[in-house]
Amino acid sequence: MKKKTQQHAYLQSYEYIRDQILNGELERGTKLIEEKLAEQLGVSRTPIRESIRKLEQEGLVKQKRVVNPTDMDLRHYFQVRILLEGFAARSASTYMNETDLKQLKECIDIGRNGTNEEIMEANKQFHDIIVNATNNPVMVDTIERMQSIIYLFRKTVVYHNRPFLIDEHQEIYDAIVAHNGDEAERLMKEHIQADLEFCLHVMRG
Repeated sequence: MKKKTQQHAYLQSYEYIRDQILNGELERGTKLIEEKLAEQLGVSRTPIRESIRKLEQEGLVKQKRVVNPTDMDLRHYFQVRILLEGFAARSASTYMNETDLKQLKECIDIGRNGTNEEIMEANKQFHDIIVNATNNPVMVDTIERMQSIIYLFRKTVVYHNRPFLIDEHQEIYDAIVAHNGDEAERLMKEHIQADLEFCLHVMRG
């Protein structure tokens, strides 16, 4: 039970600090002070320390200070995603099992009918299922380290209703089901590129 409580404290702390950074409430250059954050959240310093470490891995924090990714930083992150997830979609068209295919379809259905929060989660699952289909732990870990930046984009595309978002998921799914690796890879690359361009446009607002 204690382990579960610790895990909950860590997740709660991580999501709170991440959201504060992404919402601009913790401004760039702000030093993250463990004691102060622990007090705000009513947790010990350990989950705060773990959260800061994860955010450093994800590129939102450097030397315990909030960084602000530039357009170029975001393009660099997304170039990596385009390469890796394009490859993952190609792999999925060969190796994905029936259970995962069913889950992908469910993610698309939620994407069409769910609340914003449900769509956010379904969008994450859709991409995670495809990446996990590679059975490549290095690839999975690389994408995992980018989750905060990906979250920022996911929130923007969902809350600003990017056109054709779920239609593109459907096309990727159809290519995977048809075992068409070339098509699945091409569609995934175009999909992520479209996310990037849409987000940069919204952020410049």
